[in-house]
Amino acid sequence: MSAPVPVVLAGARGHGRWHVANLRRLERAGLVRVAGLCELTPLTEDEYGGELPDQSTDFGALLDATGAEAAVICTPIPTHTDLALTAARRGVHLLLEKPPAPSYAEFRRMADGVAAAGVACQIGFQSLGSHAVPAIRELIAEGAIGEVTGIGGAGAWVRDEAYFRRSPWAGRRRLDDGTDVVDGALTNPLAHAVATALALGGVTRDQDVSTIETELRRANDIEADDTSCVRVTATTGLRITVAATLCAEHAGEPYVLVHGTRGRITFWYKQDRVLLQRAGHGPEETDHGRTDLLENLVAHLRTGTGLLVEPDDTGAFMRVVEAIRRAPDPAALPETAVRRIDAERRRVVPGVDALVADAARTLSLFSELGAPWAAEEVRAR
Repeated sequence: MSAPVPVVLAGARGHGRWHVANLRRLERAGLVRVAGLCELTPLTEDEYGGELPDQSTDFGALLDATGAEAAVICTPIPTHTDLALTAARRGVHLLLEKPPAPSYAEFRRMADGVAAAGVACQIGFQSLGSHAVPAIRELIAEGAIGEVTGIGGAGAWVRDEAYFRRSPWAGRRRLDDGTDVVDGALTNPLAHAVATALALGGVTRDQDVSTIETELRRANDIEADDTSCVRVTATTGLRITVAATLCAEHAGEPYVLVHGTRGRITFWYKQDRVLLQRAGHGPEETDHGRTDLLENLVAHLRTGTGLLVEPDDTGAFMRVVEAIRRAPDPAALPETAVRRIDAERRRVVPGVDALVADAARTLSLFSELGAPWAAEEVRAR
């Protein structure tokens, strides 16, 4: 492989710290050179863990000054499109964090602009770099669980109240000036559950989606949803239901469940772990590797390896984001449905862990499972 790819990182705090560590790992391997960091408040050497590269608050100027070949964008959701286009106009290739944009219109502006510029763009759904994804697709294709009847996704996570105050856009649906944010359980922290479920169902492009039903709720004092579910019906008729909460009683590993006429496949996507259960066989559990998405982008630039998550591969996910954006603001759960754990400074919805699991198991929405706080009406898009 030729010279390391010079990379600029936009957004080096918060989740950006993970990208700093990953970039330094790839730098040690000789695959990249960290050319610059774009942050409103420059990092210190202690924060970075060594001698600092160039830093600037001006992303475009930093790209120009460093001669970056690629950029990682891990900034607030509303900034993704403009920063991606700033890089694309300079011929700089991209790893763009999920969700790629806060609305379908902004997503198309980004995706069309990147395509017109002729640069490579990888969307940061790390779970889609798991080697379990093609392995599950192969199991489905060979009929290991019979005909696929539906796909469920479940995420029961714990987040304290400070999580929703970590930045000015956290827990917001839109900023005070009307700019869309669309932060929420299904679109940001547990977006991988949605994207992975869609991918395993072969529902990746916007034209693969027929209808979307949403139920958005909140236990915390925020604008966005923290306890929600969505059901996507594909043009093929396949149903995909994903339920998520940030107010679980106990933190659990999120997973995707592929239902078949003769069995099912469970995929714990953060662990790259797969469980196959089928008639006439004992349970079969396998662990899989994972291809890092930035490493894949570097391989694409140097050897022509195909990208794993191109923008159009997230079109169906962006249809879900758009349905959530256009839905009525999430309704607050009644006080009787929420318990505050003072010692942990967080809010819990009693019984929601089982409810989320039941939604993935039955492909039902919360209201159909009899949750007393779930409204009966369902928003379809």
